[in-house]
Amino acid sequence: MLRRLTVLPRATALLAAVRSLSSGSAKITAPLNFWGGKRRASKERNNGENVFEPATGRILCTLEPCGSSEVNQAVEAAKSAFGPWSKMSGMERARVMIEAAHTIEKRREEIAEMEVVNNGKSITEARLDVDSGRLCIEYYAALSSTLAGQHVQLPGGSFAYTRREPLGVCVGIGAWNYPFQIAAWKSAPALACGNSMVFKPSPVTPVTAVMLAEIFTEVGAPEGLFNVVQGGQETGSLLCHHPDVAKVSFTGSVQTGQKIMEMASKGVKPVTLELGGKSPLLIFEDSDMENAVRGALMANFLSQGQVCSNGTRVFVQRPILEEFVDQVVKRTQAIEIGDPLLENTKMGALVSRPHLDKVLAFVDQARKEGATVLCGGEPFVPSDPKLRQGYYMTPCVLANCRDDMTCVREEIFGPVMSVLSFDTEEEALRRANDTTMGLAAGVFTRDVKRAHRVVEHLKAGSCFINNYNITPVEVPFGGFKMSGIGRENGQVTIEHYSQLKTVFVEMGDVDSLF
Repeated sequence: MLRRLTVLPRATALLAAVRSLSSGSAKITAPLNFWGGKRRASKERNNGENVFEPATGRILCTLEPCGSSEVNQAVEAAKSAFGPWSKMSGMERARVMIEAAHTIEKRREEIAEMEVVNNGKSITEARLDVDSGRLCIEYYAALSSTLAGQHVQLPGGSFAYTRREPLGVCVGIGAWNYPFQIAAWKSAPALACGNSMVFKPSPVTPVTAVMLAEIFTEVGAPEGLFNVVQGGQETGSLLCHHPDVAKVSFTGSVQTGQKIMEMASKGVKPVTLELGGKSPLLIFEDSDMENAVRGALMANFLSQGQVCSNGTRVFVQRPILEEFVDQVVKRTQAIEIGDPLLENTKMGALVSRPHLDKVLAFVDQARKEGATVLCGGEPFVPSDPKLRQGYYMTPCVLANCRDDMTCVREEIFGPVMSVLSFDTEEEALRRANDTTMGLAAGVFTRDVKRAHRVVEHLKAGSCFINNYNITPVEVPFGGFKMSGIGRENGQVTIEHYSQLKTVFVEMGDVDSLF
């Protein structure tokens, strides 16, 4: 029996190929590069790398990386689209973007299913990711008509004004944990400001970004407005160094972000960096226990734990430690693992075999350093024979953790929760902030004064009170310290995809010193 895939009247060649793949008879062969309004094959076919479906371990497609010639073509296409797009009014750009959002909504199930096959996360989460991408495009479509400058009256009737202008060709480099959503989060503010974009997905999850490119073209965007080039480090380097690229926005690891910042600095290009985290979640003794447990699970096990903002250092005040841990373990053991395309599955497969091995190694290291594995942390083999080569593991809760343990210091990026105890608010804050990263943080308490007091002292860019991992597109998202520069989402992001020009207008005679 085939794995469930809803048949849609507008199924693309990609999805049709995946349906064949589910029966073991085919793989995706359609080109995954896209520029100038069309899919494009790469000249680097001999250097192709296999991409695997996480749920089954089978080959999904072969990634054909873009070299210098292809990158140049994509950037040139983006330059050509930038001219007419940047000259449109905000309302005109908004109409195109709104139509793209409507198309995404109509094709929600198709895109979500492809995201599951591409990434391994559950279909429930994938649908929410598609919704987030759509909402982001709608939000920035609405903002595009509000871009305005400032008028300043000066002595003698003279005045000055400012203009908010687009940057030009922007580059977006995505991560593999939210492939479609990140493509939308980066392109929406860029396009709203009048820019064009060349987007490079992660080579691990190359499939769904091209669907977004097709949608933009289908709804009437200029050909070349949103382009997709596939590849790894070399392709990314070509984009960052390209003289016609005005800005780079990257989501990924701290180490790669540092390299991108260095490359962009050669051309003094602005960067947005959304990088890693090792975020704290503080559970005080007066917390609503049920909500605190739910929050801790959301902070650790979304997308198989592969979320940069996850609150993986869970600090629990000592009087409620035992009760909290008991409930968390029971709920964690009840998480349904399996085929991510099935509705009842709550946790799918990790993104790749090497990544699964890396996460399991972190659990082994935690044991060696003295942590207690209360549940999980082992490879999981589903009963369905088609899934037995997939990249699954049981979600893990570690107790008796110390601040100096590897599992507490380093980003694991998998379904592993480290539980630590604390006694006082001051102690919890000191330990929570003892990290080089600062992407997110959370606090659970019924004491409103304490909640705001604690958040004020947490050194993190995105903080949550009595919830976790909530990312409405209207609100800026980003980190402090080594977790990044700039923000995604919210009105402030307009400033990251535009530049300000000041114009002085003299209404009298020049008062010269010469």
